Amino acid sequence: MVDIDPNVVRREHRYEHLTWPEINEAVAQKKVVVLPVAAIEQHGHHLPLDVDAKLATSVCLAAGERSPASMLVLPPVSYGYCHHVMDFPGTINVQPTTFVNLLIDIATSVAYHGFTRIVLVNGHGSNHPLIEQAARQVTLRTGALCLNISWWQLIADYWNEEVRESGPGGSAHACELETSMYLHLDGDRVRKDRIDGAPASYLTDIEGGAEWQMADLTLGSGPATIVEWTSSTTETGSFGAPELATAEKGRLVFERTTERLVELVDWFRSRPASARREHHSEPPRFPLPFEF
Repeated sequence: MVDIDPNVVRREHRYEHLTWPEINEAVAQKKVVVLPVAAIEQHGHHLPLDVDAKLATSVCLAAGERSPASMLVLPPVSYGYCHHVMDFPGTINVQPTTFVNLLIDIATSVAYHGFTRIVLVNGHGSNHPLIEQAARQVTLRTGALCLNISWWQLIADYWNEEVRESGPGGSAHACELETSMYLHLDGDRVRKDRIDGAPASYLTDIEGGAEWQMADLTLGSGPATIVEWTSSTTETGSFGAPELATAEKGRLVFERTTERLVELVDWFRSRPASARREHHSEPPRFPLPFEF
């Protein structure tokens, strides 16, 4: 057997930096495995294509640095579901079934090695329902608990109540929120002279839109979901109020998001798994597909 220093593993937050014997030790230490999931897609005239990947991955790595004894951060899945954005050059789209299956395969591999708590941290809005489906399948197929969350859900109340200046729709896409975060993380790459978002009222100008279809990352969306081609509703590709973004807002939000992710992982690490109970009077005659 190889002698492993538990402290080396306890101090390491990057999954890929461990050796396979050290992975066994990380399992024994009951670390939570965190996977950033995002997209490479257009973000208006002013932000690079890597916004979603940079923001989600940066938050996860910062949380891992703060709490390495609790978590291991996997290399990100940087490509996501962007079919509706393909009218804008540079966007990369992964088909829904391919995307979901990739996430299931990654998380199932992690569970197979013995990890029982997995977190999928999303950075692209249209990924969210697909990531939720992947997380459900991993939990039901493997017995490990797989949690999914979009990073902005960690700070919605804080952003809405204490930081944002824009009204409903102002934090939708390449907006006040995402632009602020990018200004903080890599401000030199923001084309500040090109900041131009579609008005926050781009959907609410439609009759009944304010009631049914308003879209905003942290205020949520109206009860009616209608996903049209992005090019049909914005000329630049940006929705919201990026002109209100500042690096200081980004710093505040990044710090709070990182802090909240650490808190989430700490809670999840010790959350007990609930036992499954069979209620059929006669045992089912065949197992469910992929049943654990």
